[in-house]
Amino acid sequence: MHTNNTNPYSRRDFLQTSAGSLAAISFAGSALGAAALPAHTGSGNAPLKILILGGTGFLGPATVDAAKARGHSITLFNRGRTEKRKGGLFPDVEKLYGNRDPDRRADERKDAQGNWVKDSPDDATISTGLEALKGKTWDVVIDNSGYFPRHVKASADLLAASAKHYIFVSTVSVYSKNGTENADESDELGTLADPAVESMGASFENYGPLKVLCENAVKDAFKERCALVRPGYIVGPNDETDRYTYWPVRFSRGGEVMVPGVASDPVQIIDVRDLGEFLVLLGEKLTGGTFNAVGPAKPATHAELAASCRAAGHSDSKETFVAWEFLEKNFKDSEGVPIVLPHTGETLGFHTRGNAAAVKAGLKFRTLEDTAAATLAWFNSLPQDRQDRMWKNPGLLKPEREAEILAAWRAQSNK
Repeated sequence: MHTNNTNPYSRRDFLQTSAGSLAAISFAGSALGAAALPAHTGSGNAPLKILILGGTGFLGPATVDAAKARGHSITLFNRGRTEKRKGGLFPDVEKLYGNRDPDRRADERKDAQGNWVKDSPDDATISTGLEALKGKTWDVVIDNSGYFPRHVKASADLLAASAKHYIFVSTVSVYSKNGTENADESDELGTLADPAVESMGASFENYGPLKVLCENAVKDAFKERCALVRPGYIVGPNDETDRYTYWPVRFSRGGEVMVPGVASDPVQIIDVRDLGEFLVLLGEKLTGGTFNAVGPAKPATHAELAASCRAAGHSDSKETFVAWEFLEKNFKDSEGVPIVLPHTGETLGFHTRGNAAAVKAGLKFRTLEDTAAATLAWFNSLPQDRQDRMWKNPGLLKPEREAEILAAWRAQSNK
């Protein structure tokens, strides 16, 4: 996911981004929760050849796990940077290396100043652009790493004649507004004054509209042979953003937990394992269309979110709901709680996106309790220094600040 570099968890940024934008983080998989899909029996009982553009971050590995469990053959295409950082992933999976940018080598990247640099000396054997994909065929392409329309157009145009189906992972941030409850996939989309821009913008304001243009590039190349999947907040084990993870970890520590809003306020999340299985299912059925991939089946409430996290940690924690109006007066912009948003005004409909189309197409949901338990178990397995680092995140509410706000809230309530 992507956010403002100086403050990745402020409320302001959450109004402008969604979980889909922070999905490129590691995932090792978990056997907890809903039963895995049965082995694929599709047409002719033949396993599919699936190409995943990306595949080594957060959603990608969850998709690989789901596809392998169903007996499919997987190819990953990426620059190899994340794989190298993690020390290798999926040794039994075919890997091709290149760059989503058709004009750049696999080992090229932009530095902090925006200049192109190479991670290795000049080497004629290093693949440029998408050339490693040429001359090969696949049944399904799952694109979970497309952010700029020029890059997505290059891959979609190249693969249109060599793949049956293209699944593009977009985001609910494509919608221009979030003020209407229960809006479906026909809701108004965002636009860009300059469609050629290749920057997310100072406040990440270009992210959603760029995804719209990426969707259009896929539709232009594949016509009806594509699915556009728009997740909300993607959560679960190995989500290193710490956004959702904050909640089960905080509740596991016990005591009084500050939760914004009121108990009945809605919240939507999607477990990365459920999303990975849904992508594979769409590929198996060659399902086309546009889908808001948000869960649970109906929006959960802040109270249900709290209860699931408390159960995961087996703690004596107790939530205290604090009005958003009060928090607006007492929070600094750099201090906040992730994922939850005011159920009013410009964010009235953010956590109530309609998911009927995705459910009809086969999207299933683990329980909130499963997601919380798996996430907490994963977090507790991390080295202590990594666990400690979460509480140093400038965008997460610090314990001392939480206590200060709760005290002020009680003082006001007792007046």
